[in-house]
Amino acid sequence: MSAAPSSILEVRDLVTAFDTDAGRMTAVDGICFEVPRGKTFGIVGESGCGKSVTAFSITRLLPQPHGKILGGSIHFEGRDLASLPLEEMQKVRGNDISMIFQEPMTALNPVQTVGRQLAEAILLHTQCSKADVLARSIDMMQKVRIPAPEQRLNEYPHQLSGGMRQRVMIAMALINKPKLLIADEPTTALDVTVQAQILELIADLQKEMGMSVVLITHDLGVIAQVCDEVAVMYAGRIVERAGVHELFATPRHAYTQGLLDSIPRIDSVPKTKLKAIQGNVPGIADFKPGCRFGERSGRLHTEAHLNTRPPFVEISPGHWVENCPICVA
Repeated sequence: MSAAPSSILEVRDLVTAFDTDAGRMTAVDGICFEVPRGKTFGIVGESGCGKSVTAFSITRLLPQPHGKILGGSIHFEGRDLASLPLEEMQKVRGNDISMIFQEPMTALNPVQTVGRQLAEAILLHTQCSKADVLARSIDMMQKVRIPAPEQRLNEYPHQLSGGMRQRVMIAMALINKPKLLIADEPTTALDVTVQAQILELIADLQKEMGMSVVLITHDLGVIAQVCDEVAVMYAGRIVERAGVHELFATPRHAYTQGLLDSIPRIDSVPKTKLKAIQGNVPGIADFKPGCRFGERSGRLHTEAHLNTRPPFVEISPGHWVENCPICVA
């Protein structure tokens, strides 16, 4: 798979594993994708599919010493982050690549003011006077639409609402004007109206700064709303990858079709039962070497299908799929 020169991030055959008491478990198993400059790339799938582990692999924030990148490459503007020395990676993280975490209450330091945490994000990468730090902090707070920014800078995370804490996280992530933003379930803990505001805010700031975005979510509605391309993950692998319009119009893998069928429809017949994918995502210890969705697909798979990894092939321009002959009809 040749990557377009316009891609800011190129992930190739990434393998990430964790050492446990039961042995080494592979959580991300040979995935490939590219993130075009200035575009939004979505990664979607159920909980436990490896989406967040992919994000932590890119930023080299895997829990240590258990988390390990065992293979593949993560090229960001020509540099392989997977093999970059830790000191160099620390210069990249928070400066060229930033991340918004799932739960702002746990990501923010509860015993430091918002202003101090924003200042730390600035001073880690640039030398500034106190006046410059304050000016940049207030400017960023205004950009993420936090009212009375001077007052909020002196407050602690517990004094803010969930939506405000998420805006503070966005401000911290963007205060050094990164080229790539990774947003890991940025709206999960928020109500619907605040979700829409946060997504609109990220989209507006993306246009203003010209940055690329990797958006991780389990919500296909969010994917349809903001993404240009999308990868569907299941059990540590990407099973389908395409432009968002192509994926929604012609989903090819049974798992993608199952996710789309499970979306509630306002035009459905009254009292129609909501469709659901039976069963659960298998635990890492139960991952099959072959088609991992086979046992949940409702389609008859032989032992050969479950034990032989399907090839990841391009079935039409820009549309890739893990080509299990049973799941891809």
